[in-house]
Amino acid sequence: MRRHREGHRTEHTGWLRAAVLGANDGIVSTASLVMGVAAAHTDRHAILLAGVSALVAGAMSMAAGEYVSVHSQRDSEEAELAREREELATDTDAEHRELASIYVGRGLDPALARQVAEQLMAHDALDAHARDELGITDVFRARPMQAAAASAASFAVGSALPLLVATFAPLGMLLALTGVACLVCLVLLGAAAARMGGASMATGALRIAFWSLLAMLATAGIGHLFGTATAG
Repeated sequence: MRRHREGHRTEHTGWLRAAVLGANDGIVSTASLVMGVAAAHTDRHAILLAGVSALVAGAMSMAAGEYVSVHSQRDSEEAELAREREELATDTDAEHRELASIYVGRGLDPALARQVAEQLMAHDALDAHARDELGITDVFRARPMQAAAASAASFAVGSALPLLVATFAPLGMLLALTGVACLVCLVLLGAAAARMGGASMATGALRIAFWSLLAMLATAGIGHLFGTATAG
């Protein structure tokens, strides 16, 4: 008999979250910096230098931050599993009663709950307690290296967009073209992320567009003010 396996969006939550956040930050932060430097009336070399620096520093920062954060979660999971493993070794009966009580709380008849707990613990006691007592499953296990790599790579990909515009756009139109191109990509990214997560595409797109536009305008305004002051 052919086994049916359902696909769920939650299976990709970890790396999807890291990738979307990385790409979003890469576009917003690098575009904002490029626009800020461009608004200060500097030459293309200075603009590109600032953009490349933002790409490298941002990708490393995203990777380090995501790794530390997810590794802390992983350490907590391992500590909880070690404690559960010790409890299973020293007091199996109490752990059996605890697991059965969880199933009773979920609606099973006490006799059936005890039977389910007994069979699951006979198969894999630690896995049963990790899943049903601690909420730790393979789908949601913390994976530090995967999260760090996804964040760094997606940040670099996102940063490449404003850098490409800054490289080829006419200097007089660089500010406007960078803002428009990045805003369009951010809207598409927000809509795609919302769709993959099962949320409203319009809401996701509008949310990311509003905050990204605010960041780019603020940075461009500061660059313009400093450029005017320096020129004066």
